[in-house]
Order: sequence, then structure tokens, then C-alpha cells
Amino acid sequence: MNELMQYAERVWTGKENLGAYFSGALRKEGLRPVADDVWMWPATGNVYVFRSSEGLLLFDSGDRHTARDLHAAVRALTKDPVHSIVYSHGHVDHVLGTPPFDEEGAWTDGAGPQVIAHDAVQRRFDRYVLTAGYNTVINRRQFRAPKMTWPTVFRRPDQTYTDQKDLRVGEVEVRLRHGRGETDDATMAWFPDTRILCCGDFYAWNAPNAGNPQKVQRYVAEWAQALRWMANLGAELLLPGHGVPIAGNGRIEETLVASAMFLEQLHDQVLALMNRGASLDEVLRGAAPDQDLLSKPYLRPTYDEPEFIVRNLWRYYGGWHDGDPSALRPAAKAELAGEIAELAGGALVLARRASDLVERGEHRLAGHLAELAAMCVSATDPSYAEIHAARAQVFTALEESSGSFMARSVYGWTAAQSRSLAAGGDKEQETSGDRWAP
Repeated sequence: MNELMQYAERVWTGKENLGAYFSGALRKEGLRPVADDVWMWPATGNVYVFRSSEGLLLFDSGDRHTARDLHAAVRALTKDPVHSIVYSHGHVDHVLGTPPFDEEGAWTDGAGPQVIAHDAVQRRFDRYVLTAGYNTVINRRQFRAPKMTWPTVFRRPDQTYTDQKDLRVGEVEVRLRHGRGETDDATMAWFPDTRILCCGDFYAWNAPNAGNPQKVQRYVAEWAQALRWMANLGAELLLPGHGVPIAGNGRIEETLVASAMFLEQLHDQVLALMNRGASLDEVLRGAAPDQDLLSKPYLRPTYDEPEFIVRNLWRYYGGWHDGDPSALRPAAKAELAGEIAELAGGALVLARRASDLVERGEHRLAGHLAELAAMCVSATDPSYAEIHAARAQVFTALEESSGSFMARSVYGWTAAQSRSLAAGGDKEQETSGDRWAP
């Protein structure tokens, strides 16, 4: 067992965490072997390299920040041409490492690699171009990266498929199958001869990212179906889109089935409550996965969280109205904030009450009051700095008490914004540095 697989074993048994993986330390020595003639590039979005007599097959190509490093790592291993690149889906941390391999073809007058993907990847890239400004805004906030700009140029697929596609590169046979989960354009790759399964973002060493509050629709029921389909393949090596490999059929089946159960429990509870006429607020309070599932090391809600998945299920089955009649055609939030502030005795009263609630541990309630206070105070008001200082305090507390990356990012961004405003800075100076991992 090589060094990477030994590390993966320690992660599975709980003797080590994924810190070394997320730090990028595993990439320092280039491609890491995971099986005979199969290597892993452990990046933000993992890349897998399969060698054949006809050339290399890559499953994904990583992000733009590591594209040149990936190319150098592949070329340090072999000069074999890249025959094909399969996109697991169109997220930018999986598809932006392709250009250096295309350039090789241009330099040598060769054809370059063939890129293969589900046909919905094309529509995703079109949408990314249309919403580049919006994606810049939300990804700056999600990844606390104020300098990030959303890409608008993408390496488009040469071949697409709809349901399934069989591919052969030399002696390497791979069966591609479409599924909907985190995205609508996802591809799973099954290598029957070696019993290797590349699952993309269907599995990523945490609770499924099925509820991201700032992104488009996710597909909970179909995600669970895909997980169960993969669990029945009898795979001996699972190569995920994020995190380290899992070896052994028993472990692979266990983790895929548990992930499916996690999603199925939320899905079925939400539907049962909706079918009884519950409002979104009631559904949010009434649906939760079993704690024994959440306690599993590979299902901890450290990126997304169950409450966000519940909201996504509501959106999928019920639309945007949450059941509150006053929210159907609401007043402007700033108008509501001003009215509540006037009733309370001023925006500063709301802000100070928010600070008191934080001290009592009532963070969520404090967040509402702090935001209302900030909405109705002008920069010329003498209490402006104090109100934003209170807002920063409240959202820092929410950040520190939240378990998921998604929640911490939004809360932390908000707190940094108010710290800047309280100190006389600009609203756009929310954070410094650029920690974005696309």
C-alpha cells in the first residue's frame, strides 16, 4: 500500500483527518498512484489519470489555479499523449485544467484530447456566461475571496451523451452513466475490468452538498438513486471528486448506502410534512436525519447542512412561496425594518437588543434584529458605527457557532462587511486576501 492509500486508510479509521488533503500538501510530489496504471491528482477537484496503450484518459481536469501544475505533473510521469478527458460535471473546479493539454496538440500539429461530457454541461457553460456577474458575487461571498472573478471561457466538450456511453481507450474500458445530484449534468465512470468507480461529486467525504443556499437546484431523490446504483456495482476502489480514495467493496457499499439513506430520510420527511399542509417554517422544524448517520465520519455536515437541503426540497416540490401569506407580496425589507425600529424606539435599540440576545446564546434571533437595525440606519446617523459594530458581533457569533462551511462563509462575510463600515471603510472592503478555491 503506497503513501496516499495509507493516508486514506488512516482517514477512514479516524486516526487522521482530511487536513493534509485540503492543505494541498498531497500535491507536492505530483501524481499519486492509487492502482496499477492509475494516478490521482489531489486538487480542489480531484483528477484521475488512467494509462493505456493508446494514450491517457483523464477523469476531470481540475481548476484553473492548478492547471499548469497538473500538466507538469502528468508530463513528469509520462510523455504519452492525452487521448480523452471526461468531465464528471461542469463545475469550474473540475473542468478548467484542460487547456494545457489542448496546447500540446497545437504545438505538435496533433489532434489533442477529446473532451467527453453529459450534454447538459453545454447548457451549464452557457448559463455561467449569462450569470458571470452573479456568480462572481456569490462565490466571493461563499469562498471569502473579494478578488475572484467568474470565468466566461470554457473548454467545451467534443462529444456528449444523454443517458450512458461506453468508451474504450486502448485496453481500458469505461462505462459512463448520467445521474442528477449536486448537478443535472453529472457523469459516473465505471471501469469493470479493474472494478474502479469514479463518482465525481456524488460522494465527497461529507454530507451531500444538496442544499447550497446560493446555487441552483439540486436533485435529492435522484442523488440517492445514483448512490444506490453505484453501491450495487461491487466496486473495489472508489475515487471521489473531493477527498481521498476508499478501498474495499464493504466500505464503499457502506458509505454510499449511508449517504443515500441520509438523503432519503430528509426527502421523505419533507414530502410527508408538505403533503399535510405544513408551511416551510414547520417543515424546517420537523425534518432531520438520524443522528447515527450524522455521526459517521464521512457524513458530517461540514460543508452543507440538512436545513439547507430541506429548503432545496421545498423549492423543488413547492416553489418559492413559504406558506406565510404576508410574504406573498411583501413590503420592502427596509420599510419593514424602519417600522419595527420605530415601534422599538429606534434602530440602536434593536442593535443593542441583538447584542443582548447573543450574550444569552440566542444567535438566530439576534441575527434578525441586527440585520433590521442595519437596514434602517443611514451613514450620517450618530449610531451608525455602534449599530454595525453590533451587527459584526452578532454575525461573528453566528459564524463561530455554525458547523457548515456554507453558513460560516455567509455569516463571516457579513461580519467583515460591518466591521469595515463601523470603522469608516467601504462596503466593498469586506475581506482581504483571496482564498478562493473554485
